[in-house]
Amino acid sequence: MTARIIDGNVLSARLRGALAAKAAELTAQGTRPCLAVILVGGDPASAVYVRNKVAGCEKAGIQSLKFEYPQDAAPADVLGKIAELNADPSVHGILVQLPLPRQFDEKTVLEAISVEKDVDGFHAENVGRLSQGQEAFVPCTPNGVMEMLKSIEVPLRGAEAVVIGRSNIVGKPMAMLLTAAGATVTVCHSGTRDLNFHTRRADILVAAIGKPKFVTGDMIKPGATVIDVGINRLPDGKLCGDVDFASAQEVAGAITPVPGGVGPMTITMLLANTVESASRVARKG
Repeated sequence: MTARIIDGNVLSARLRGALAAKAAELTAQGTRPCLAVILVGGDPASAVYVRNKVAGCEKAGIQSLKFEYPQDAAPADVLGKIAELNADPSVHGILVQLPLPRQFDEKTVLEAISVEKDVDGFHAENVGRLSQGQEAFVPCTPNGVMEMLKSIEVPLRGAEAVVIGRSNIVGKPMAMLLTAAGATVTVCHSGTRDLNFHTRRADILVAAIGKPKFVTGDMIKPGATVIDVGINRLPDGKLCGDVDFASAQEVAGAITPVPGGVGPMTITMLLANTVESASRVARKG
């Protein structure tokens, strides 16, 4: 068996085309979607992520504002900028690129962003709304995964789903979304006993642990859908996911590659949340 590849680049391009059309429509009506991005410090990976997000905005007709601060920036300065952006009616989304330098309390920074402009979906109120099935901005990576599952019509109701990882950014919201879709969800982590027992019974396996090639083919149920959220750089400079793609591809029914899988979808969902935020403002008049 050779797994079907779930191509995030192809799906992302299709969705971004629709987003660009919606952004153009809103702009013509007087509300141009706008995303403000704050980058603190010189982390190379963060700089790449921000650059890709800004480029995605430009291609989709979304205005982007970028604010950069040095590694030793005072938290008060960044919080002041967030307050300024919260009060600016022309800004519809605010994103603070993580991780932040040590002098910052990430929770305080994320909670400072207006719930209505929290297009990353990290604010506690949005998390609470999501858990209760209310309208909320959904964290971009889990939202992108759901779109990928939808794109190949993976049956979710009644399916056994296993999520490896329990972070607030991916693991926990991923479990909530899968549960809401009718799957029976198990969340595994570093304290899980006999991880293989759980992964081998999963119809849907989501790996989000940050360990290169951790999930191997012998951990996967034949025919399962495998979603690789991880992105790791090997000593030779090459990128790989949390799944050993070569062995997993021979067992899985469908699988996402790294790169070119979940990554492009994460940015696409960020753009979607920004356009949705602008739409809400336009509807209010």
